Amino acid sequence: MSKSDIKTREDIYRLVSQFYAKVRKDEILGPFFNETIEDWDTHLQHLTTFWESSLFLKTKYYGNPLEAHVKVDTEHHHSITELHFGIWLNLWYQTIDELFEGDYAQNAKRRARKMGTFLYLKIFEARNK
Repeated sequence: MSKSDIKTREDIYRLVSQFYAKVRKDEILGPFFNETIEDWDTHLQHLTTFWESSLFLKTKYYGNPLEAHVKVDTEHHHSITELHFGIWLNLWYQTIDELFEGDYAQNAKRRARKMGTFLYLKIFEARNK
């Protein structure tokens, strides 16, 4: 069966929802997210808007992912490591590959890899301030 590319907000919501269902069950990542996120419905909509903005460049995203991740790292005693970002990225790739194929799907992988690297470096940098 042929998969389609990511084309709509609904596609992104499906990706984000299925991805975070995996994250929440993951024994290493789950505690960070499950102890931090109180309203998952709102959070999934927020993340859908983030990825819609990132992939389609037509929606304005209001938020500060770096600030949010630094805060979570601080609240978890600076315990976020490259392992966490590696697991996160692998689950993202896995979910994309299960659901989609095409240029936008590949772009979602590239953007996630760049974002993960940036966030990890900035979290590490924030620890030294």
